[in-house]
Amino acid sequence: MVVIMIYVTGAIIIQNKKVLIARRAPNEKFAGFWEFPGGKIENNETHESCLRRELNEEFNIEVRVSNLFYENIYEYSNMTVHLFFYLANIINGEIMLNVHDKIIWAARSDLLTYTFLPADISVAKKIVEVLL
Repeated sequence: MVVIMIYVTGAIIIQNKKVLIARRAPNEKFAGFWEFPGGKIENNETHESCLRRELNEEFNIEVRVSNLFYENIYEYSNMTVHLFFYLANIINGEIMLNVHDKIIWAARSDLLTYTFLPADISVAKKIVEVLL
């Protein structure tokens, strides 16, 4: 069996001690699950440029990407995802939903009550543990 490896970036955006999470829209893969926004790294793309592109496409915002916060490898039944989660700040634009059907600025006490994509659960726990 051939294992497909996908490389993905995710943004940890915190404002007023709350973190931005987004719910995948009904017509998207993994619809209804919550995630930290981001997406697949394209050929010859840096992690930072991927994250800036994805957040612009998904939310019409510009971000400043900071430090790598967390790295994780998660194995789904049909693929393996290598995720890189970066701290980021919104520097321009107002959030518009292009791929997701809802966003929430989640407080520490609520973050782990959301149904996250399986690959995002460990980073959510780490955020509660060390950031919020």
